[in-house]
Amino acid sequence: MSNTSNFYSTYIKLRFFTKLKRFLRIKAKSKEPSDHQPTKESEIFIVIEEKGIMGKESDKDNGWMSLQKSVKKLHFGNCDEKEVAVKEIIELAKEDLKRRKFMAELGLIPPLVAMVVGGSDQAVLRRQRLAVQALTELANGSFTNKALMVEAGILSKLPKKTDNLDGNTRQEFAELILSISLLANTQFNMDSSRIIPFVVSILDSSNSSVETKCTCLGTLYNISSVLENSASMATNGTVTTLLRLSSLKEVSEKALATLGNLVVTLMGKKAMEESPMMPESLMEIMTWEEQPKCQELSVYILMILAHQSSIQREKMSKAGIVPVLLEVALLGSSLAQKRALKLLQWFKDERQIKMGPHSGPQVGRMPIDSSPMSPRAVDESKKLMKKIVKQSLYKNMETITSRANGGGDSSRFKSLVVSSSSKSLPY
Repeated sequence: MSNTSNFYSTYIKLRFFTKLKRFLRIKAKSKEPSDHQPTKESEIFIVIEEKGIMGKESDKDNGWMSLQKSVKKLHFGNCDEKEVAVKEIIELAKEDLKRRKFMAELGLIPPLVAMVVGGSDQAVLRRQRLAVQALTELANGSFTNKALMVEAGILSKLPKKTDNLDGNTRQEFAELILSISLLANTQFNMDSSRIIPFVVSILDSSNSSVETKCTCLGTLYNISSVLENSASMATNGTVTTLLRLSSLKEVSEKALATLGNLVVTLMGKKAMEESPMMPESLMEIMTWEEQPKCQELSVYILMILAHQSSIQREKMSKAGIVPVLLEVALLGSSLAQKRALKLLQWFKDERQIKMGPHSGPQVGRMPIDSSPMSPRAVDESKKLMKKIVKQSLYKNMETITSRANGGGDSSRFKSLVVSSSSKSLPY
């Protein structure tokens, strides 16, 4: 059975046995002579008592008494008491995974999710930030806790407008959503379409820091890894945002990785083909010698777009992609070179098909009954052809080196040109 299946079955069993244990304990207490029936508060502390005793057996107090007080304040306290409780919960949740899971069993997640709804009041916004921090800590390392947050409606509580959030709050929201987005690769049913607009609005904001943008791009990458999410990402301007961010060197790699996931889907490929930023934006990235991973990803995306699409190859050719591909084939990383050579081969084959066997200037026909050329004449013709090819390649090299080195000396390429033959040329 897969890890995701184990997680989901464990999650269901955990909830069932927790409820069963609680029911049996309440039923046992109801049989004892008492003037009152168990309340919601007593139900919660039945579980706390059981877990608290277990915790004390292993390590005296170990923070369980503090946790009991925090849980009581969060469920039944006033606004100020809840704020204090959330601060305590944040510190306790940082200690270990076992405690984070137990805190979720105590029902802390629904009231924390309810506090995420913001407002104009500063006290409400402060409690919102604390709730987001607490949920982020509880989500750390626990798929069950993440699933409980989604069930509690965290995605519907996301702010509609992110411009009103300060930089720190944006980053905290981004970290929480990044953690929850890991559920996209599990069998848990999560509506990713609620996350995408929120994340894109942060990415489009000029007030978002580079760190926040990197976090949001990580979320989009997780969501894009599931093919079913491509339609949501391709129809709401996400592709345009990703293409724009791919030109920023600080976040380019993550944006290109997400585009690489989308380009293999029908909707994602169509959105990229229709973008006015293509292919020029990726061609510019192909010249970044200091970032080989970005080179590799940009060539990969162009390969997918050009594959079996003469329209896209013609569009790329008109944009001047051939000299750029030659540059990558000579100066890029090993993987980027292989991909660039593959693309160049497609352009070469297509040009030969368009030219045909009789296209181009005709220098005269050899009579049918004429005698064949002598071996010496054939060798001279081959030498002349090689000379012409080398001259053409050398001019291309001059253009490439002046572009790469700012017009510097290109002597390091001369030996390569002299030692090359027409048979070894990629294009």
